[in-house]
Amino acid sequence: MSNRQAKFESEVIAWLPQLRRYARALTGDPMWADDLVQDTAERALARWSAFRPQTNLRAWLLTILRHIHIDQLRARREIAVDDENAPWRTLEAPRGDIDGLVLRDVQRALYCLPVEQREVMLLVGVEELTYQEASGVLGVPIGTVMSRLSRAREHMRILLTEGDGPARQSPPLKVVRTQR
Repeated sequence: MSNRQAKFESEVIAWLPQLRRYARALTGDPMWADDLVQDTAERALARWSAFRPQTNLRAWLLTILRHIHIDQLRARREIAVDDENAPWRTLEAPRGDIDGLVLRDVQRALYCLPVEQREVMLLVGVEELTYQEASGVLGVPIGTVMSRLSRAREHMRILLTEGDGPARQSPPLKVVRTQR
């Protein structure tokens, strides 16, 4: 193993906790998140020569993780991230812990966001990527990142401050007109 390859490997290992945090927030399932992180690390290490040294390793790893996640969602057609039976819908907060209740409400509100808004919120708000970095990870223009983030923040504000909260809100009805 070359010195450059060994250095790359140690840098990937250093980013594993942040990858796991993002994967857990993305999937809502600790075991699936761990599998995603392992698959990401394996792919990154196998393709280490494809990484350009003067670029952002963290953003490159998050991009790999996101692509693997999308591939897995497509392969697991029975798993939908916005499914009413998803594991994060029934997570319980620690008993007697007000912060835990607030965290649970934030988490539930996060999973009420459309996937595109949720991804941007996680990358910018949790992983602290710049708009430019998030743009690269998601493969969308920077203006789209800013727009999605703005809508996500507004949607979260509404979910957390108005009505009965995300857990009790029913989805909006869709108006269907039939032609005669």
